[in-house]
This record gives sequence, C-alpha cells and structure tokens, in this order.
Amino acid sequence: MQWLIIYLKGMAMGAADVVPGVSGGTIAFITGIYERLIQAIRSVNLQWFSLLFQGKWQECWQRADGGFLVALIAGIGTSVLLLAGVISWLLLNEPVLIWAFFFGLIIASSIYITRQVSQWSIAAMVLLCLGAAFAVTIGLARPAEVEVSTAYLFMCGAIAICAMILPGISGSFILVLLGAYSVILQAVHQLDLAVLLVFMTGCVVGILLFSHVLGWLLEHHHDPMLAALTGFLIGSLYLIWPWKEVISYYTSGSGKQKPLEQLNVSPERFSEVTGQDPQVLLVILLVCLGVILVLGLEKFSGSARGPAQ
Repeated sequence: MQWLIIYLKGMAMGAADVVPGVSGGTIAFITGIYERLIQAIRSVNLQWFSLLFQGKWQECWQRADGGFLVALIAGIGTSVLLLAGVISWLLLNEPVLIWAFFFGLIIASSIYITRQVSQWSIAAMVLLCLGAAFAVTIGLARPAEVEVSTAYLFMCGAIAICAMILPGISGSFILVLLGAYSVILQAVHQLDLAVLLVFMTGCVVGILLFSHVLGWLLEHHHDPMLAALTGFLIGSLYLIWPWKEVISYYTSGSGKQKPLEQLNVSPERFSEVTGQDPQVLLVILLVCLGVILVLGLEKFSGSARGPAQ
C-alpha cells in the first residue's frame, strides 16, 4: 500500500513538472517526501557505484532507497506520458482556466512551506525576498530562440532537472526560457527516443550533482533554505497570473507564432485587448479548487506519511 501511495505522489509530481510555472518539487514538499527524495538521490555517489561494480546489488538497492525511487519515478513517468498531450491542449485552448487552477495550487503551497519554517530570522526574511525577486526575474525573462543541438539538449536537461526538484521553480519554464520546451514536449508525445535519451542523460548528471548541494543546505541551513524556497513560490505567482496581454511574439523553430513578452493585466483589460470573456467567476472557483486540493493532499499525506516514510 505504501508504494501505491508513493506512486500516486509521483504522478502528482509528473503532472506538475509538465506545466511551465509549476514545480514537481512543490508537490514533493507538500506530500512529505521531499527530504527523503533528496537523501535517496544523494546516496547515489562514488561509494554507491563502487558497490554496484562489486556486484553488491542488494546493498546498492537499500542505500538508494530503491523501492521508493522506483515507485516515484514510475508515477512521474506515467503522468508525463499520459498528460503531455492534454496539458499542451489546455495551455493552447484554455490558458486562463488552467493558470487559475495552478495559481490556487501555488498559493496554498507557499502557505504550507511557510509553516515548515520553525524560526523566522532576519536572514530568513531576506532570503524569502530574494527568492521571490529571483522567481519574478525568471518570469520576466524572454524565451530563447536557439538551435537545439544534442549538446544543448544535454545542458537543458542538467539545468531543468535542478529546477524541477526545487519547490517554486518550474523546470518546464526553465526549458521555455532555454527554447527547448516544445522540443521536449513533442519528443515525449511522439516517443522520440533519441531526443529523450540525450535529455534524460543530462537530467541524471544534473540531479546527481545538484542533490548534494541541496541536501547539504537543508541539513545545515534548514529554515533559511525553506524561506528562500517559499520566496520562489510567492514570486512564481507573477508568472502564472491568469490574465495576460501579449506585447510581442516570436517565431519558433517550427514556424509557429508564440508569445514573447506578456504583461499581467486586470480581467477588464484582458477582455478589452483579446475580446474574450475573462471568466472571472470560473477563475475564482478554480483558484479555490487548487487551494482545496493542496490542503486535502496535505491532510491525506499527514495521515499516510507514517507508513510511507
């Protein structure tokens, strides 16, 4: 039963990681598996590889919390494969509504992580503000239009995976900024194994290196680190504001026009510039649904966390 719960948490992480602006690390944190995940990844080090080459597979499995990682990765993979096409369609056809739902998720997530900080020092408050400013800066950055080579895909994987395990920083949005999001999403949708293998190799290298830094910070500077992560979450609300006015476009490698610069606007302004219904009531309902879902997930995880640890 505990592995089924981990699998479902992995599916929730995978669903979040597909969407630019939402972090799978946030879901891991909310569901109580974040630090366990970081510790499991950190255990895959030189000593672990030494044991592997010596044929001590059972010890390798135990050191890396193998059952936990396999169940979680299976859930993430299942969700990405099933939802890549759905999320792409929703982002294209119902952007206001899907961003409203995720806006609610992020609000509740930031509240949840704030409650995990045991002592709010001046340093923690400064880091919260810096985290928020950093996330807003990312949100204001322009997507790159580059030639996506094999080496570039590898680099994108290494960078994006670091963001994906940080609550509040969206790995998918980092891919948007790097100009590789549509390439990866299309590769997932079409099962382009060549592209996916290069990208996943970059992910593995990146996460093995970054997990040690992140694990050390959580062990030695727990509260300041959580404060910074809370700031990332709060700042990411700027990115996923539902109503936006597109200022300029760029032409993607496939020849499609995509938004380049966008401004957050009021529902009234959105209606004026797009001629579309801002759907204010439905947006409010979806924001509330996102908040309720996170709170329900937190409560469920609180009761299930004992056997799942």
